[in-house]
Amino acid sequence: MTVQEGFERVRTGCHRGICCRVLQLLLLLTSFFSVVLTAKPKMPGHTHLNSIRIDGDISLGGLFPVHARGNDGKACGELKKEKGIHRLEAMLFALDRINNDNELLPNITLGARILDTCSRDTHALEQSLTFVQALIEKDSTDVKCLSGGPPIITKPERVVGVIGASASSVSIMVANILRLFKIPQVSYASTAPELSDNTRYDFFSRVVPPDTYQAQAMVDIVKAMRWNYVSTVASEGNYGESGVDAFIQKSREDGGLCISQSVKIPREPRGGEFDKIVRRLSENPNARVVIIFANEDDIRVTQKPTLIPRVTWMNHPVKFKFDKCKSTVTRKILKKVESAMQLLQAAKKANQTGHFIWVGSDSWGSKIAPILDQEEMAEGAVTILPKRQSIKGFDRYFISRTLENNRRNIWFAEFWENNFQCKLSRHAVKKGSGVKKCTNHERIGKDSSYEQEGKVQFVIDAVYAMAHALHNMHKDLCPGKVGLCSKMDTINGTLLLKYIRDVNFTGIAGTPVVFNVNGDAPGRYEIYQYQMMNNTTEYKIIGHWTDQLHLDIPEMQWPGGIQDVPSSICSHPCRPGQRKKIVKGIPCCWHCESCDGYQYQADTYTCKMCRFDLRPNDNHTGCMPIPIVKLEWSSPWAVIPVLIAVAGIMATLFVVVTFVRYNDTPIVKASGRELSYVLLTGIFLCYATTFLMISTPDMVVCSLRRIFLGLGMSISYAALLTKTNRIYRIFEQGKMSVSAPRFISPASQLVITFSLISVQLLGVCIWFGVDPSQAVIDYEDQRTTNPEMARGVLKCDISDLSLICLLGYSMLLMVTCTVYAIKTRGVPETFNEAKPIGFTMYTTCIVWLAFIPIFFGTSQSAEKLYIQTTTLTISVSLSASVSLGMLYMPKVYVILLHPEQNVPKRKRSLKAVVTAATMSNKFNSKGGLRPNGEAKSELCESLETQDCVEGGEPCEGL
Repeated sequence: MTVQEGFERVRTGCHRGICCRVLQLLLLLTSFFSVVLTAKPKMPGHTHLNSIRIDGDISLGGLFPVHARGNDGKACGELKKEKGIHRLEAMLFALDRINNDNELLPNITLGARILDTCSRDTHALEQSLTFVQALIEKDSTDVKCLSGGPPIITKPERVVGVIGASASSVSIMVANILRLFKIPQVSYASTAPELSDNTRYDFFSRVVPPDTYQAQAMVDIVKAMRWNYVSTVASEGNYGESGVDAFIQKSREDGGLCISQSVKIPREPRGGEFDKIVRRLSENPNARVVIIFANEDDIRVTQKPTLIPRVTWMNHPVKFKFDKCKSTVTRKILKKVESAMQLLQAAKKANQTGHFIWVGSDSWGSKIAPILDQEEMAEGAVTILPKRQSIKGFDRYFISRTLENNRRNIWFAEFWENNFQCKLSRHAVKKGSGVKKCTNHERIGKDSSYEQEGKVQFVIDAVYAMAHALHNMHKDLCPGKVGLCSKMDTINGTLLLKYIRDVNFTGIAGTPVVFNVNGDAPGRYEIYQYQMMNNTTEYKIIGHWTDQLHLDIPEMQWPGGIQDVPSSICSHPCRPGQRKKIVKGIPCCWHCESCDGYQYQADTYTCKMCRFDLRPNDNHTGCMPIPIVKLEWSSPWAVIPVLIAVAGIMATLFVVVTFVRYNDTPIVKASGRELSYVLLTGIFLCYATTFLMISTPDMVVCSLRRIFLGLGMSISYAALLTKTNRIYRIFEQGKMSVSAPRFISPASQLVITFSLISVQLLGVCIWFGVDPSQAVIDYEDQRTTNPEMARGVLKCDISDLSLICLLGYSMLLMVTCTVYAIKTRGVPETFNEAKPIGFTMYTTCIVWLAFIPIFFGTSQSAEKLYIQTTTLTISVSLSASVSLGMLYMPKVYVILLHPEQNVPKRKRSLKAVVTAATMSNKFNSKGGLRPNGEAKSELCESLETQDCVEGGEPCEGL
């Protein structure tokens, strides 16, 4: 197994088990001998293996990303001024303060061994082996120098604790090694939630809060902005992937937040990779907010070097020609310096300026580097950073650093060249190359811009946490002892870890430094927004988060200088009266479906039917009572029937008064006074029924409707039926014998009439017993498709079937009477009222035959209430009018206008009538050439000269 293969095994292998530990230990031994035995002896204070070494009584390790990741197989890339040099100098600054503090670790000097991780976990793992060299027993018995003497091996300093690393992926890789040798580790920037697992990373602690807090803060920000549809971008590795996973987990726990796209930036992105990422982010234009857990190198753009006539490359001047780009050297150099477009530049290239709203994690924070030359793309970006404070003492310290007083930092010279854009004298600089030479008189903050990096405070706090833990350990193990005692010659890492977890002191920024059982610091964040005002840009603090979010939304500005918060939602809110139909698997996306018909919006996701007596309001958010309608007296549908009824009642009363006034005259007597008054009563009730049908239904009105609607017609047709039956029986009897038929006297006629009427009353009484009358509101009668047209009809509980039954008996009487009228159509004209009754019945049948299709044909009409009521009342009134007009108006006309005709004629006995009927039958053969009626008329005229007395009373008309 090679060393590199072993690194990969540690990187991807198990974290528990004796076998794993043995394998890892063997790996370290192999690596150690491959590196250490070939090393040359070094003196204290010198650089060693690309690291800084500071002598002290107790040595601390340091891991810092001094350089970015390298490309084209190189381990390290360009220098990182803020994230690398600032943080490294912060550790040196903290060591100076502690070593000069007479209260903290008195007479004990802290040393350091600081390494460059090059922002790569595998490189950091290889470098961190330096920390465990002193803990490995080395057998050099088989090792001999060429001269034959024993080898001289420099004993490495013992590192008791490590400050770092920065990236979570690096910290995880290093923690897997350090825990094997029980070396505590305190990170100043690693925030991956995975590191909170105390069973796997038990020797790891951090002075920054884990991303679980940061993820919660970012979820709270998104919800405060009322965004519910976002995308996520994560750098491949523990920091990015764990951060996004924590964000997604928190969003699911809180609910109401969905992920549109979740993309990952590879460790080694190929050309066009970021263009693909931006295209994926643009697939759903509604998801404008992008949550970024990415390394600074992935956020910003690696600029191509500007091609000028004379530049230096690899410390050699190169001259470029721009004519048709034919230079082979030019193409080769461009190939070397060209790197993949990063996220912001790729978005700009895709013409998405102002479209995306970036929400960046603490890796973005308030740094300038990620947005350099991409200010327009970053405008409005909301970033989060652990709450920090600029350390004034560090500012004074850092700006005072020069090449002369900072020789301990082996990378400071490279920083100097990068910061002041010059070259030190050790590099050959030709005249005319366009590159100036460093004078060593440049000053930080004066000849170059300077802004303290955001994690400086946490680096200092991490060093102080280690120092306080060592101080407390020293007090317990070496009480009263000045300097180290024998108990601390070999510091127990497990015991030191206990002291680290128990520290509680005020950090350099005035905030308390404490750890929980997992080694995590409490969550305290500041919320920033990158704003552009009057061509100036700044990160402005817009809020903070400590267990809960405090955000000053009015202070926020968005791309284009607008104040309104841009939307990032999958679906717009549904309008009132619409329900959400959730898209399967995406609870934040839905289709809006209207609650139609009689439905109302019961809740966000449900439409329900209104109760039968309710209809939805205008926006279908609730139900309201359906309007109640009834036939009003002022309605045209009621006015016409009422006018007819009033005229009919007046006419009926006029006839009754006339008949009463001329009660003893021959015409009144001949018409059958008793049955005439009964018939007139029925006619009056028929007219009066109109007022009951139009009156507001209640229990009394409905009861009266049941009684009188059919009663008036039953009385009328019972009287007419009795009359026609009497005539028919008389003439039928006359065909067979001269004896008078039975039950033809006035008293018998009344008994027969009232018997027929009693059948109607009996049916009504039975109906009352089975189903008491009541007024009801029928909501189905006018329940139209359009709820706005729906009406509740206040009516009596008389269904169409009940109405048929109610009028059925009257119809039976009417039909029977019509049949008798047809049978008696041939009697002499002067014999009673057979022919007028016939005409009355024929006309009545026509009226009711017209009524049936109108009444039942409009059962589905919206105007059913009005049409049917009007049709019924007019039909009843017309029936009464026909009877009144054909039977009584001619008599009234004669009585009032031709009284000379209202005189008695010769009286005929019943015997004469029967004889006339018999003779009429005998002479039928002789009168065959003449109408039957004519023959009977002549016969009757011949019989009118005879007198008849029946029981001493004059015989009335038949």
